Amino acid sequence: MRISFHGAALGVTGSCHLLEACGKKLLVDCGLFQGSRELRDENSRDFGFDPASIDVLLLTHAHLDHCGRIPLLVEQGFSGEIIATAATQDLVHLVLEDTARLQEEEAERSKRHAARGHRHFRANAEPLYDSQDVARALRLFGRRAPYGQSIQLGEGLVATFQDAGHILGSASVCITAKEAGNLRRTVFSGDLGSRYHPIIRDPEICPEADVVIMESTYGGRHHRSMPDTVREFQEAINDTVARGGNIVVPSFALERAQEILYGLREAHEHGRIPSGLQVFVDSPMAQSAVAIFRHHPECFDPSTHAVLETRDPFDFPGLAFARDRIASKAINDVRCGALILAGSGMCTGGRVLHHLERLLPRPECAVIFVGYTAHGTPARNLIDGARTLHLYGQEVPVRARIYTINGFSGHGDQEGLLRWHQGSGSGARTFLVHGDPEALNAMQTELQAKGSPVTIPQPHEAFEL
Repeated sequence: MRISFHGAALGVTGSCHLLEACGKKLLVDCGLFQGSRELRDENSRDFGFDPASIDVLLLTHAHLDHCGRIPLLVEQGFSGEIIATAATQDLVHLVLEDTARLQEEEAERSKRHAARGHRHFRANAEPLYDSQDVARALRLFGRRAPYGQSIQLGEGLVATFQDAGHILGSASVCITAKEAGNLRRTVFSGDLGSRYHPIIRDPEICPEADVVIMESTYGGRHHRSMPDTVREFQEAINDTVARGGNIVVPSFALERAQEILYGLREAHEHGRIPSGLQVFVDSPMAQSAVAIFRHHPECFDPSTHAVLETRDPFDFPGLAFARDRIASKAINDVRCGALILAGSGMCTGGRVLHHLERLLPRPECAVIFVGYTAHGTPARNLIDGARTLHLYGQEVPVRARIYTINGFSGHGDQEGLLRWHQGSGSGARTFLVHGDPEALNAMQTELQAKGSPVTIPQPHEAFEL
């Protein structure tokens, strides 16, 4: 039995782990690297293994940094089965199709600007993959994995998906392998959610295991409580509206956007935000994701089920969806009293850039970050105090107020990660992935203090188990 790490090793994105057992090669996740240009360049490089040799791809959830390189995997020879939960499969169709469209548009835009002599753009820009590549990849999605049910992957090889509480359909994956009479259980955490968040259920505790591969995004931090987080968010909205400004919330289209809408509906019902606040969801993918959420109530927690009995949990007066670019540009006519949810959460592309260009120079406006931001991204630069932001070939002054409200994070904090890990047992060998070096080191220290053997793997490093 052998494991190797080909993404999210000493980093936060690009999750991709290879387990070899019982004569099979199982890949867990195949995500995009996101962040700085140097990091994004990793996407076009060699995987570190032969894609054609992979028998099965097990997908933990639909975030781009876990599924975004699947079309490349297929283009380079992978032809096996892709297994994920039903909600994840529905969301992945949306995510990959949207990503291909954006890459195609960005490549065309780069060529146009280069032809006009703009030196920041490339005349030979090509998308990482296109819509046809995505269509080929989506045909390989096979069995839909219900939580808690065993799925046979081969002789002596079984996978079980359990709720990770991160986004709709997210899962941890337990792989049981029986070789030469020996039974070994390996658990991949995927991304683990926080407790007490609305909409979806809390993460299930890690089952007893011999080997654990665990994310550590917030391995060195503690989140604010959800009530304090919601209160801070509402205060930022109220203060900005009182100053006569607008708010832009760069938001990931999956889970975070729906969670913000859910919270805004509750705040509206209880009179905690201005009654005339206009809320615009300027993200076609977020709009489509809301529809998918409505089709998967099996993933909801009891409180959301209770809301569903009387009303739509994602709708309230003043909410509007910008369905096309014309509607997106029309938002500019609203000079004050608007909250704009737009992707992407790290401000690396999408419609949010257009709104930042408009609002950043205005001191009465605000930008509220509600999720993780990787080093090297425009979002992190703003949080770190950048005085200007490079947008559309020019330097845009930053005069708007910048808020960071991390309690909304879909990732568990250190306390939550340790709670999840307890179920594995003290003897489990643990590999820490999906974290910045500080977070990885902090989690390693905590686990080793509890007697757990811990390894932080290097990119492409392999281990015999």
